[in-house]
Amino acid sequence: MSSMPINYPFTAIVGQLSMKRALLLNVINPRLGGVLIRGEKGTAKSTAVRAIADLVPNLSVINLPVSATEDRVVGTLDIEHAIKTGEKKFEPGLLAEANGNILYVDEINLLDDHLVDVLLDAAAMGVNTVEREGISVSHPARFVLVGTMNPEEGDLRPQLLDRFALSVEVGGERETSVRVEVIRRRMAFEANPEAFLRAYADEQRRMLEQIDKAREVLPHVDVPDRLLETAASIGITLEVEGHRADITLIKTATILAAWEGRHTVEQADMQEAAMLVMPHRLRRKPFDESGGERSRLEQAIVSATVGAGAR
Repeated sequence: MSSMPINYPFTAIVGQLSMKRALLLNVINPRLGGVLIRGEKGTAKSTAVRAIADLVPNLSVINLPVSATEDRVVGTLDIEHAIKTGEKKFEPGLLAEANGNILYVDEINLLDDHLVDVLLDAAAMGVNTVEREGISVSHPARFVLVGTMNPEEGDLRPQLLDRFALSVEVGGERETSVRVEVIRRRMAFEANPEAFLRAYADEQRRMLEQIDKAREVLPHVDVPDRLLETAASIGITLEVEGHRADITLIKTATILAAWEGRHTVEQADMQEAAMLVMPHRLRRKPFDESGGERSRLEQAIVSATVGAGAR
């Protein structure tokens, strides 16, 4: 038996379609802008993050604890050494380790707001810059930022929420048969992890092939002008501030088309993308317990999409 820990395979995760889709989109295009996963404990959030990293070669998960200091995150400059020798001495932090990987922050809502700003800036720019006493060091920091949180423990500021490209809400499955399947698969995995992995090897391989194909197709995907109007219309209908959401909506729809192997974005891509891009940018809480807010969001997106597409 291998001494390395065996993670649950991505394709074996039952349900949680939106979460899996959001992670896939960010892996296909790591510059999309990350995903915020909100929901109760025990809903496969961390399992899915580790599983997607296992699925894609040369991708790992760098964990950022909420107790991390700024120096641990961004790295440190030895000012005394620089003054004495005239040479920069930089000790890399977690952002350097995360370059080319997934930076995972569990309970991101409990992380200091300033550190969240630092993470989102680095994620957007692809570079981390450390400045101390007039001395500056920069290094690549291109990573997929994945934050998870339980909304009952507090939320992020609206300005920070807007910086995440996508957001999804996860919860426990409500269908008896689906919950039974969750239990069955988990027990089979724990009983014999190697055999369980072998059982899903073909599905894992096919999904990786689809990811690779989507990456090849993505630069060649065309967005018709009428769908640019659709993006603007959705933003106006939902009263979303600024233009980041519109741009992210187009980027997400483009990746969705590439995932399906298509070279042209369609209306259905825009609708699916909007359900990932818009919820956390609404002024009001996106989903209430009755599902009324979700219904309002869906109706607004369909209305905006159909209306813009008809013009």
